[in-house]
Amino acid sequence: MAKKVLIAGAGLGGLATGLRLAKKGYSVEILEKNGKAGGRLNQLKKDGFTFDTGPSFFAMSYEFTDFAKDCNITLPFKYYSLDPLYTVSFRNSDKVYHLFKDLHKLAAEFREEEPGFEQAMRKYLDKCRRLYYDTNVVIKNNYDSLLHYALTLPQVGPAHVGTLFRSFWSQVSRYFKSNEAREILSLVAFFLGRTPFDTPATYTLLSYTEFMHDGYFNVEGGMYKIVEGIVNELEKENVKISYNTEIVDFVAEGNKLKYLIDSEGKKWEADIMVINADAAVFRGKIFRRPEFSEEKLDRMEWTMGSLTIYLGIDRKLPDIQHHNYYLGTDYREYAGKVYSSAEIDEAPYYYVNVLSRSNPECAPPGCESLFFVCPVPDLRFKSSWHDRDQIVDRIIDDFSRRTGTDIRPHIVSRTVYTPEDWGDQFNLHRGSGLGLSHKMLQIGALRPKNFDEHFKNVFYTGASTIPGTGLPMVIIGSKLTTERVLKYNDQ
Repeated sequence: MAKKVLIAGAGLGGLATGLRLAKKGYSVEILEKNGKAGGRLNQLKKDGFTFDTGPSFFAMSYEFTDFAKDCNITLPFKYYSLDPLYTVSFRNSDKVYHLFKDLHKLAAEFREEEPGFEQAMRKYLDKCRRLYYDTNVVIKNNYDSLLHYALTLPQVGPAHVGTLFRSFWSQVSRYFKSNEAREILSLVAFFLGRTPFDTPATYTLLSYTEFMHDGYFNVEGGMYKIVEGIVNELEKENVKISYNTEIVDFVAEGNKLKYLIDSEGKKWEADIMVINADAAVFRGKIFRRPEFSEEKLDRMEWTMGSLTIYLGIDRKLPDIQHHNYYLGTDYREYAGKVYSSAEIDEAPYYYVNVLSRSNPECAPPGCESLFFVCPVPDLRFKSSWHDRDQIVDRIIDDFSRRTGTDIRPHIVSRTVYTPEDWGDQFNLHRGSGLGLSHKMLQIGALRPKNFDEHFKNVFYTGASTIPGTGLPMVIIGSKLTTERVLKYNDQ
């Protein structure tokens, strides 16, 4: 009889791990706190508009194709490449930078600010390329102990030691002179939920994935098609997902977890348990581990909170690309206070995704679906969001000024999520949008483990364990967790 696996959480990590294990012959069941699958990779349908609520593009597409190959399926969604990858504009400037993958075209965007851009970019990307390939051994590995991790690190090679002690910003600044080039090329650090000034230079490898190795991709019909596609494959394997089922307690027998208990008091039993909730928060909140108490979690380094705005407007914005960044004029100063100041700048930095530009079915005819993301402090630093509407209005007004189109009279649908909302929906510590940061002491074996310290039949998957946050990282993580389960089963 197939061993039963119970997965708590139907985020991408839980879904991908569930499908991998079902394909290996396990009997899999998934529990989900919310009313539908996806976790932060989700979708909002309202007033005839469709919005991606969380991730709005992805990189490293080969991780998804490898996942499909491992599961012996056809990839259950269709995606397309972005070029330009995104646009960037600065306040008080009419110039819009288009981030092309073609380095000749990209260099032309910086002709005035950085005359030697193309040569510098090639040198920079060559270093990023070597980082990318040399660190794969660390990213795609399970660690049984800190010693195992310490013995793996030297395989990265001595040529990269310097990146351990430099910031992303410092690394970019070694190759480029202009603030415009430095700021735009270091924006990718924000994708990890921190700033270029406190993100290790090792992560400049992401620039290689951006511009040379693979690029960025969108999904036909919106990013939620990833979730719908995997859920459909799970249904083929008779995997049941029970929604509106929140885990609040447990029962253990010795060093094994016997039951997970939901908010209605129902006990859920399985041979093996996989947790797709935040790996640190679950250990503290459900397992009540002292080393993961709220006080100790507060002392860890977390990623930014997110203020997200979903607008449906009754007109088109033909001059706006699919992905766009709107920056100010005080990059370093802004980055220095965005995570710890309770005051939100009069005109904050933000990102805008126009989902309907490439997916017209996501808005009524002649309309657009707009998704804004603004990095903000988490709830440790800004505990009240009573002023959210004033902040949102300022962002909308700034966007209107910078695009030359007053969108206020055209708004027919408006939804706002603050860090409070994100925290409540997904049990995120203090509303931190991407969980624990990727500083050097919170990666690899120093990140919350994907196996439990006490219960031998409990494992973790998702962005908060190894290898880290981001859709492709979670897909890699699902493979690592599956390897853990298979190894446990063979014992």
